[in-house]
Amino acid sequence: MAAAIREFDGLRVKVDDVVYMPSLDAPNDKPHPFVYFISIHNDSPVPVTIRGRKWVVREEGGEVVVVEGDGVVGQTPSIQPGEHFSYNSYHVVGQNADVAGAFFGETATGEWIFTRIPDFKLVIPDWA
Repeated sequence: MAAAIREFDGLRVKVDDVVYMPSLDAPNDKPHPFVYFISIHNDSPVPVTIRGRKWVVREEGGEVVVVEGDGVVGQTPSIQPGEHFSYNSYHVVGQNADVAGAFFGETATGEWIFTRIPDFKLVIPDWA
């Protein structure tokens, strides 16, 4: 039986910025690339290792893309108390989209936890 996983108040995720980047490569059916900048802050008294993530991207036209996997940007960062881990990545869309998700981690005591990513939007500029 799998160990229980609980929402963890000790981690705080901040969406630092979302930038439309038309100079990035994108397929014809999803020609709108966005770069997003994320910080994961450990406000708890114990180290936390980020083990995975799950993103749900809902486009205005109804298409839903779920992105999940191990770690974050190819790493499994261990975040010490009072420290943070920052990174950026990108996603391509065909239409404006709402983004939601969570990071999954493990505390130094072996407890499996998750923290939600604040919802944010990918809004294609009028000039695009």
